[in-house]
Amino acid sequence: MDARSAALVRANFRTVVEAPNGPERLISAFYGHLFAEIPALRELFPFAMDMQPKRLVTAISFVLDNLEDWDRAQRFLEQLARDHRKYGVEAAHYDIAGRALLHAFRTYNGAANWSPQLEAGWRDITILISASMAIGANSDKSQPYWEATVVGHRRVVDDLAIVRLQTDTPIPYQAGQYVPVAIPQRPKMWRYLSPAIPTNPYGEIEFHVRKVRTGWVSPAIVNETQVGDRWMIAAPLGGLHVDLSSRKDVLMIGSGTGIAPLRAQLIEMGRRGINPRVHLFMGGRYPCDLYDVENMWQLSQSNPWLTVIPVCENDTNPWWHPYPPAETPFGMHRRLIGNLGAVVASFGAWADRQIQIAGSARMIADTKRALLSVGTPLSAISSDPV
Repeated sequence: MDARSAALVRANFRTVVEAPNGPERLISAFYGHLFAEIPALRELFPFAMDMQPKRLVTAISFVLDNLEDWDRAQRFLEQLARDHRKYGVEAAHYDIAGRALLHAFRTYNGAANWSPQLEAGWRDITILISASMAIGANSDKSQPYWEATVVGHRRVVDDLAIVRLQTDTPIPYQAGQYVPVAIPQRPKMWRYLSPAIPTNPYGEIEFHVRKVRTGWVSPAIVNETQVGDRWMIAAPLGGLHVDLSSRKDVLMIGSGTGIAPLRAQLIEMGRRGINPRVHLFMGGRYPCDLYDVENMWQLSQSNPWLTVIPVCENDTNPWWHPYPPAETPFGMHRRLIGNLGAVVASFGAWADRQIQIAGSARMIADTKRALLSVGTPLSAISSDPV
């Protein structure tokens, strides 16, 4: 695709993103055409598809941002297709999906705004997308998901639960990755969770889940999950990891349940004899958000390469919270007070470190901004999409 065509489709896509209900209108046209051509595909998706506009926009944005680095865009699309195998989507479906996406843009723009140049540009993009995803779907012959049984469900605080499962067969994920999960209370509504422990030959896996007030799945996990429930867990995604060959020390920054992928890596590192030095900053709005700080402190006591620094925005729990702060010397006397990103940045640029950030989208963006403002190289910072 030449530079003029790329600029044209990017400008057109901005009109979709910036328009009121633009992504929703686009996704409606896309699925309307797709399901009209193959009605059976509708059965593969959940009844409520409220997350789909955001996901579609995010995927197309990534592709358009990386047209000049197509290898990166293709890797992303191939991984996306491998992830979609959990729905039952097959390689043959992507040619139809590409045509449906082109139709969606044609419908969205209307005859008055749809030019031959725009048609040609979006046709090229949709062909690239569908072909790359078909390659990805054909490239992975492993099972699309594993089944697991809930063997433990513990409410740590009112809106947060730790769920332990036993998988039928071990899942080959790497510590730091995340996995799609589907629960019986919300069939086909896949959500992404990070295992909080490394994989093991016994098939044990653990998730830390905080209830999202407006969510569908997380409230069901926290409030309704019972021992004996059967979950589906799909193929792992993401790339958070410690590069031992780089010989660089590590900075990990996690907030709330965002500590899960960092925690899994640290537990795995604790099984090795030699590790780089690691500083782990654990953040939360209130002390009760540091629900796993004692476990991380215990890990640091037996692993001198690990330093744990808890950070709270507030020194005490809110008045309505039923649980007091942990009554321990570590929890009470070594917390730093302030915004997590600002506190980390106050120690300097950490420019010589491998840096991982895990948490909410807002926390990741704020922390990146704080680090960049003190001179941290962007290339040193890793985070997964949320």
